[in-house]
Amino acid sequence: MTQDTPLKHEGRARLLLVEDDPGVRRSLQLLLHGRGFEVRAYASGLALLADPTALDAVCLVSDYRMPEIDGLLILKRLRQLGWEGKALLITAFRSAHLVNQALAVGYSRVIEKPLIDTALVEAVERAIAAH
Repeated sequence: MTQDTPLKHEGRARLLLVEDDPGVRRSLQLLLHGRGFEVRAYASGLALLADPTALDAVCLVSDYRMPEIDGLLILKRLRQLGWEGKALLITAFRSAHLVNQALAVGYSRVIEKPLIDTALVEAVERAIAAH
């Protein structure tokens, strides 16, 4: 259970990032932090769900396919805990069926890997603006 050091800055929107690949997780964390967001990055959904401060975030960016629990179940469990933020799912396994499942559990968008940096940042900004 790995949790990267949170990046905290006054006035920044707090994001939750769940990605099991350490290189991708760190890269996305740095990208989003560089764009002005406070990012809490987790190696697994279970690590995120064990963090009581996660419920203070305004947006979730989660990988879909991971060990232990997938991105769909992460959002379902956050909703059961009362979390009302916006959520974006990232995946290398996009399909119409997955998109429908993701929308049904509350994701506002499914973004396909490999990620284009601007697409992810713009999606996060739109999600936060809609919150």
